[in-house]
Amino acid sequence: MQARLGAMLFFEYFIWGAWYVTVTTWLTLTRHFSGEQVGLVAGTTAVGAMIAPFFVGLIADELFATEKVLAALHLLGAVLLIAASMLTSFGGIYAVLLVYCLCFMPTLALTNALAFRQMRDPAEEFGPIRVLGTAGWIVAGLMVGYLRLESTQRPLQIAGIASLAMAAYCLTLPKTPPLAVAVRGEKKSLFPREAFAVFRKRSTAVFVLASFLICIPLQFYYAFANLFLNEAGVKNAAGKMTGGQMSELLCMLLIPLFFRRLGVKYMLGLGMLAWVVRYVAFAYGNSGGLMWMFWLGIVLHGICYDFFFVTGQIYIDRESAPTMRAATQSLITFITYGVGMFVGSWVSGAVVEHYTLTMGHAWRPIWLFAAVAAGVALVMMLAAFREEPKSAG
Repeated sequence: MQARLGAMLFFEYFIWGAWYVTVTTWLTLTRHFSGEQVGLVAGTTAVGAMIAPFFVGLIADELFATEKVLAALHLLGAVLLIAASMLTSFGGIYAVLLVYCLCFMPTLALTNALAFRQMRDPAEEFGPIRVLGTAGWIVAGLMVGYLRLESTQRPLQIAGIASLAMAAYCLTLPKTPPLAVAVRGEKKSLFPREAFAVFRKRSTAVFVLASFLICIPLQFYYAFANLFLNEAGVKNAAGKMTGGQMSELLCMLLIPLFFRRLGVKYMLGLGMLAWVVRYVAFAYGNSGGLMWMFWLGIVLHGICYDFFFVTGQIYIDRESAPTMRAATQSLITFITYGVGMFVGSWVSGAVVEHYTLTMGHAWRPIWLFAAVAAGVALVMMLAAFREEPKSAG
């Protein structure tokens, strides 16, 4: 069972890693889009995360088996990725990738929900399985970097082929029927009240706000780190950036240990602090004698991502009612990859455009802006978050 769930997550994150890391480099260096346009395209994932998960979370909780919903979304996604790779205008690329992200972003929550349904103890079991998702991202990055495809449309096509394979594989996954019972004739809200109930506690409300705030500076890295490293003269930037996912593998395996030793609050805090340190390292490093600072910023990704986002996923699953876990995971996806990263895509695009030079960009103030934003989120979380006892049931 663990191998089957691990393969699902491998495909899921291979698809995302194949196109998302380098799409802004292709749009900037080959399509010559502006910083604001590039930020908007990078933000299509955020729009998808805001709109689609509520629909699909409700469908998976009450109407259709999760594995079938995943198969349908990835099949449509494959067609859209191939179509986007053939377009040249900002309007066309933006529109197609926006529709694609309406399909893909819900699958992040649904793959988590499916995996959690098949586990007895997610806090202990999820990390080692989620490692294979990270491995998928690494393989995608190494492939794109080694083949020198960063400034081309090929990564989108690779992701499209992988999405087609994922659609077929999803039909082989363990049957995961809806837990909740839909009542005939009953009017259902797209935002189930039970899914929001988990956020009535102080601790979860603070976590939601911290998630929103940290996702604003997070988008600076996701949208512009590959472009930054290429402009800084780093060779095979996409390949080197997989060092972040390699560190993520180690951190993922350590999550159960740190979860017991540190608790939720300090794991979240360490994850947020790592974002501050990463951006300072990018601001003052270079591709020569200070290349080690670039490497530091890259390899901190394990702590940045795992200690905040994976810990948060486990925490929210623990606090959710069993019949509402898919909807609740969708809600947290809405807040982090949705609202937070949508605001982050707009802010990062505007900041990068402001510091655009005749040749390249003034990257130091860009990264320092992101570091300060991450620091504000960290201070707020440490001051306000108080971990509460595990809720019953």
